[in-house]
Amino acid sequence: MDEDDTPRGDNRQDEGTDSADDPDVRSNGAAADVSAEDIDIQASIGPDGVVPDDDADEQSSSAHRTQSGDVDGGTPTDSQTPSGDVDKHKDPEVGLDKVVLSDDEGAKGLFDDLLAGEPIFENKEVLRPSYTPHELPHRTDQINQMATILVSALRGETPSNILIYGKTGTGKTASAKFVSQELESTSQKYDVPCEVEYINCEVTDTQYRVLAQLANKFIEKNFERIDAELDRLDEMRTRATEDPNALEDTPYDSIAEIDERAEELSTDADEMETVPMTGWPTDRVYTTFFDAVDYKERVVVIMLDEIDKLVEKSGDDTLYNLSRMNSELENSRISIMGISNDLKFTDFLDPRVKSSLGEEEIVFPPYDANQLRDILQHRADVAFKDGALTDDVIPLCAAFAAQEHGDARRALDLLRTAGELAERGQADTVEEAHVRQAQDKIELDRVVEVVRTLPTQSKIVLFAIILLEKNGVRNINTGEVFNIYKRLCEEIDADVLTQRRVTDLISELDMLGIVNAVVVSKGRYGRTKEISLSVPIDETEAVLLTDSRLGDIESAQPFVQARFDN
Repeated sequence: MDEDDTPRGDNRQDEGTDSADDPDVRSNGAAADVSAEDIDIQASIGPDGVVPDDDADEQSSSAHRTQSGDVDGGTPTDSQTPSGDVDKHKDPEVGLDKVVLSDDEGAKGLFDDLLAGEPIFENKEVLRPSYTPHELPHRTDQINQMATILVSALRGETPSNILIYGKTGTGKTASAKFVSQELESTSQKYDVPCEVEYINCEVTDTQYRVLAQLANKFIEKNFERIDAELDRLDEMRTRATEDPNALEDTPYDSIAEIDERAEELSTDADEMETVPMTGWPTDRVYTTFFDAVDYKERVVVIMLDEIDKLVEKSGDDTLYNLSRMNSELENSRISIMGISNDLKFTDFLDPRVKSSLGEEEIVFPPYDANQLRDILQHRADVAFKDGALTDDVIPLCAAFAAQEHGDARRALDLLRTAGELAERGQADTVEEAHVRQAQDKIELDRVVEVVRTLPTQSKIVLFAIILLEKNGVRNINTGEVFNIYKRLCEEIDADVLTQRRVTDLISELDMLGIVNAVVVSKGRYGRTKEISLSVPIDETEAVLLTDSRLGDIESAQPFVQARFDN
């Protein structure tokens, strides 16, 4: 740091001088009387919280005067030249290295301390849900079943459509991607035109978006194919120009035919137009996709992950159109592989779509604790350095995840988060305590995400329950929630639902694990629900107040009737 860049805090007269006795300070107009409020505690005790002794005061004062030339505009000291530069001959004990505040290349920066510890991870990506392993323990039967259905694609035939069911984290997507990768690699090995396209319907959740994404993928592949063939034709034309016999083993008899074919390909490329993500009629998007996929001979497997989200958002039109395409396609064939967490979503499909879509069904059962332990051990061997895990880490992660319906994704998240917490704490190994901390962190993150994505009416009901609990109300009943709910709706000018509908919303919050709603009997007074929060109250309230509508009621505390439990 240059002398002109000295931090302003270094110019305080408190550092090493007594302002009451300093004539320079008084001569510059500073007040002689200093009250307790005028004392800079930080400058007085130093950055380390240690009150400097007399020697340290003198050294600090001397260094400060040497650096800045004087104190608050006073005259230069004896050890300085009139210009303020240090005269080393007059003060041999003060060297330039003690005076000039320069950037030290060896000084530790913000991230140096964090990088000082030894890393625990070898390859953290192995523990992420997006990673597709080379081996999937305890899913051999399902993988083999998929392979026996899709092998017909390698023979140029149309495979049966497949529906894959199973709860979250049972290996559905990972297994399907694994089989798809094997299918594409085998098709290249035997030079068979077979392609797999993956679409996540939780993100691409309308017919327009699905068709547009598929159309653009195949248009891009067609462009690549046209460019490659044009390069081959150009090379062939060059050889034919030099040697008239070069076309003997080719489909072309003359250079004119080569030029004609090149012109056709260029025209095809010019006519292909990528689909914008909005703005076209759906019929035009469908036609563009149809033409793109049928441009050349190939068997296409379209993998629709979270297919129930697509049906829920836009009905079964997409599945109906895709399932009918094979009767109209001339060059290519299409097979659909749907992946769903909901075993009943086909109940709402058109009977014709249901019969064609569900030709083959594969169910993925949940993992048990021992299977989860094998999966975690398989990933941990690659993800962590040797000896980074204590013996009880993987069994504990597997036990926690087994309680969540055998969710392998939850188990992997738990193991990865435990490793991250250990690494942040610069621990040498991941221990049981890190797993328990990770469990609490993941649970809180889940609650935050669930609360953040609730509909507005559910948020208002939840906020009413929070207000009641914050005001000391216990054994909250539905009527009390409804009274506060009505007042909150008035505050933000929202529609007021009926009490019966509010009761349904409370049941939904109970199902999500945000509240506990227990039906209790009041004898001849009937039955009611006693409601209590099952999530951290402060964090939940903070998430609710991030909603633009609910943020207005932060200062509007509705009246809550005080109750005392006997």
